[in-house]
Amino acid sequence: MKRIAAFGEILFDIYTNSMNLGGAPLNFIYHINKLTGDGKIISRVGDDLLGREALDFLASKGITTDAIQSDREHKTGKAVISLNEKGVPAFKIEQNCAYDFIDINENTGFTLIKDTGCLYFGTLAQRNEVSRRSLRSLFNKPIKYFCDVNIRQNYYTKEILSESLNQSDVLKLNIDELKLLNDLFINGQFEINDTSKKLMDMYNIEMLAVTKGIDGSALFMRDDFNEYRPTQSNVVDTVGAGDAFASILCLGYLHNWGLIKINELANEFAGQICMIDGALPKDDNIYTRFKQEFQN
Repeated sequence: MKRIAAFGEILFDIYTNSMNLGGAPLNFIYHINKLTGDGKIISRVGDDLLGREALDFLASKGITTDAIQSDREHKTGKAVISLNEKGVPAFKIEQNCAYDFIDINENTGFTLIKDTGCLYFGTLAQRNEVSRRSLRSLFNKPIKYFCDVNIRQNYYTKEILSESLNQSDVLKLNIDELKLLNDLFINGQFEINDTSKKLMDMYNIEMLAVTKGIDGSALFMRDDFNEYRPTQSNVVDTVGAGDAFASILCLGYLHNWGLIKINELANEFAGQICMIDGALPKDDNIYTRFKQEFQN
């Protein structure tokens, strides 16, 4: 299987008493790297203390940093996070960060993804024209595209969402994001199955995943459907749970697994991440059980 790459934000999640490296594309590719031993992120950090900390951390974890640019004018991204009593986060994200200015053209883009079989991307890193143009230079290649919608604040437009859906072979979103897409593109009564199938037909999407928090998730393919509700775990912090789910979803899709297996393992892995502080495990033992699934 060819390498998986992710495009988008690297930022630090700022809590009341701590700070963790994060950003959905980074969390996703971190898990991919731990599960398969390969995966790279295309991003940009500031030429500052946090940027150097991010690069040093990734290098120490064996994740290639050669596609991460350094920016002398813009700071490394930050997101201030507050958790409610259920561990569900609210985000306040700084603007005009380094990841808003990822600089790629057609020539450099070819080099970046020439060994890539699947490109992950979301919507937050498309809020600025510079990074949005760079991402689109990577579109329409003979690879698979995995879109994790990840709506944050008001950092999206109908046009950005439409272009993203047009590229998507796999689409992952939560139920609130599905309702938003229903309002924007279908303009009919919302019903999870009906809305999902209409979006798949409109945008020629192969697989669509809807996450529903503690209620699990629903997976759709053309002629297949699976719904899975996990047993409740001891939730500490749900930050990064969707990114963990996405990593198993993407790998399962690329390995041609059935929906039942993908859904069960993706929820199980996401549940493990909910039991720790932050999005990235400090102990690699969490990956042991899941790595075995990709070594066959």
